Amino acid sequence: MFDDVSSAAMRVALDGLAMRQRAIADNIANVETPGYRARKVKFEAALSTAISAGRSPFEAQPTVEQSLEPTRLNGNNVNLDQETLSNIDTGLRYQLALRALDGRYDTLRTVIRGN
Repeated sequence: MFDDVSSAAMRVALDGLAMRQRAIADNIANVETPGYRARKVKFEAALSTAISAGRSPFEAQPTVEQSLEPTRLNGNNVNLDQETLSNIDTGLRYQLALRALDGRYDTLRTVIRGN
């Protein structure tokens, strides 16, 4: 009941988005650290592929990659504007996924109560 494809996909998405939020926070914290390379978290394509192929969404694990964006003179490639926008986008996606999952659980609670 709790392991249907939709619920599993939402939980995987929440994990990936939480990991992305941590990477963004690390990137912003290191915006002036010489030699620091921004990290990017990717999971959407792997999740979509797993679902399309009929496999478990749990097979789609987030990956962390270093950004290949050009660096400044100090070797750092964190773009504060880009990270700020990404943080807002990720936060909104997290809220949406959380509300979708919560809605599924609300429906189950209603059915269990018999209302």
